[in-house]
Amino acid sequence: MPALYAGIGCRRGCPVQALDQLLHEVLALHGLQPKALRGIASIASKADEPGLQQLATRYHLPLVLFEADQLHAFQAQLSHHSAVAFAQTGCWGVAESAALALASLGHAHANLRVTRQVLGPATLALACGE
Repeated sequence: MPALYAGIGCRRGCPVQALDQLLHEVLALHGLQPKALRGIASIASKADEPGLQQLATRYHLPLVLFEADQLHAFQAQLSHHSAVAFAQTGCWGVAESAALALASLGHAHANLRVTRQVLGPATLALACGE
């Protein structure tokens, strides 16, 4: 079973229930197991988001945060470029960029396994490393 890395973007105050629901739906839709998850990533400006912190705790996973300039390095691999995300964060897509950034930490190459998925106030993408 390949290791999966979740990248999450969310609006301020996004509840853990919304994040957990999105994660479960995406994993189920793609036939993936929660036990394959190795970490959750987002942008550094979300460091104080209780929902993200609670999700990482719930799954006993590290929450790794990246600065916008670190995420910008993955722009060419994004399936979607959001002008809104760029205006608010300085990167073109938090979920996909963060998933790729985390997957690339321990691997030579990182690829999106599941592109950006949206549910209400949250976005999620899954990456794997090779």
